[in-house]
Amino acid sequence: MTRHVAVAATGPVAVDAGLTAVRAGGNAVDAAIAAMCVAMTTEPGVVSPMGGGFVTIWPAREEPETIDGNVAMPGRGLPEDRFGQGLRQFDLAYGGGITIFGGWGSAGIPGALSALQLAHDRHGSGAWAQAIEPAETAAREGFRLGSAAASYLALTTDNLFGWDRETTATLTRADGTHLQAGDKIRDTALADSWARIGEHGAGDLYTGEIGRRLADACAANGGLITAEDLAAYEPIVRQPLRMSLGDWDIATNPPPSIGGPMLAVMLSELVRRGRIEWADIIEVQQAVLTYRSTVHDYSPDLEEDGYLMLETVREAGLKGLSTSQSTAHVSAVDSDGLACAITASSGYSSGATVPGTGLLLNNCLGEPELNRLGLHALTPGTRLASNMAPSVGRSARGDVLAIGSPGADRITTALMQVLARHCLTGLPLGEAIAVPRVHVRVVTDEPTRIEFERDPAVAEAVVNSGLPGHEHEPQAMFFGGVGGAARSATGVLYAAGDPRREAATGVA
Repeated sequence: MTRHVAVAATGPVAVDAGLTAVRAGGNAVDAAIAAMCVAMTTEPGVVSPMGGGFVTIWPAREEPETIDGNVAMPGRGLPEDRFGQGLRQFDLAYGGGITIFGGWGSAGIPGALSALQLAHDRHGSGAWAQAIEPAETAAREGFRLGSAAASYLALTTDNLFGWDRETTATLTRADGTHLQAGDKIRDTALADSWARIGEHGAGDLYTGEIGRRLADACAANGGLITAEDLAAYEPIVRQPLRMSLGDWDIATNPPPSIGGPMLAVMLSELVRRGRIEWADIIEVQQAVLTYRSTVHDYSPDLEEDGYLMLETVREAGLKGLSTSQSTAHVSAVDSDGLACAITASSGYSSGATVPGTGLLLNNCLGEPELNRLGLHALTPGTRLASNMAPSVGRSARGDVLAIGSPGADRITTALMQVLARHCLTGLPLGEAIAVPRVHVRVVTDEPTRIEFERDPAVAEAVVNSGLPGHEHEPQAMFFGGVGGAARSATGVLYAAGDPRREAATGVA
């Protein structure tokens, strides 16, 4: 029997890669891996193979699982005086203005590729090399830059992506100006890296040639990633969080990730209230995100505090709670009922390219919101905080769903709104994604405010909340890019993408 698949990804090239993987004998996991690797290639500055990621999978007749490939704190074997070094501060205009740290010292141990490899080994049905090949082809033959990546590069080419010669050579025009949407990029060094990964597996990044180049470059430039860090890194299979949402059973990213627990608590409170009014969405977000900013952002044990929060809410509701943009998501569901959701992040990017590889490093140690305890304060090997929440679900009727979003701390609030409307009210997936969004912005030492897309009903709810508001244009990229793939109870495959992020969908 021929297998079919629905894919929602970052663009048409990524979707085509996923569909091609299935035609070559792959399933939804192969499709999602192929699409994500292409996204890591064709969204320069937005996501990279050298970041972290999570894969949530629900096989047709098995229990769901989440594979944790998040970035980890490096520095095994280094003297104390190396910590705190290798950082460059950048003030970016992105998202209304942010301050981040790039440079070699901002890079955490990358884990995304190890998670993809383990997901393939456990659940894929096609060849690993076939899932990787479209990314190699895109880099070698060239691809047209999309508007989402181009808009980010326009804000960062002169600063974050302007200090490293290899990065600048790849991400600028010949005259040194920033790339524009539609410009064609070829990166043979990155293509060669994908070819090595296709031939030798993701392990090449950890104990092979690519890993050696990475460790040597960090040693020479003030980075913290050592050969010992890379050899010790392993993806972790975790039991996902489960929640009932109407007649849906949803599985999402568990602790020590922050994104999944926050999403679960928000949705459980909407279920308890039995309504999804704008005032409820704002109140729930404010309570949960305020708790996050005072507890989780400073937690030395994210796993323990994550499960404590979930238990507290189960017992006492929200009353019991005391008071990164560069992400990509892919969803795939096949005709066998296998669902796979992958979210990967490189932070805002370090700006550093590993020499001769085309591989742009993450800056996850340089994101202040993920490192409230200090930019180099964690023990080497510790997983960093994460907002990512790739999720899968099944309904009592037999529907299957894979869903997720990029968008830093807007990931959980975007998914909260979409899942609540789709699973609790039955709003079609595409319509649920298109509804205007709100995000309560809670930042330590700054006034809480509501970010919202222009809409009269939303604006009224913001005024009634008593909180200051900041209005965005409709369908603003700031609010994430939810992508979902699904199979109906009758076997119909479909996918829905977010107009906020140029998402593309395909079924084959």
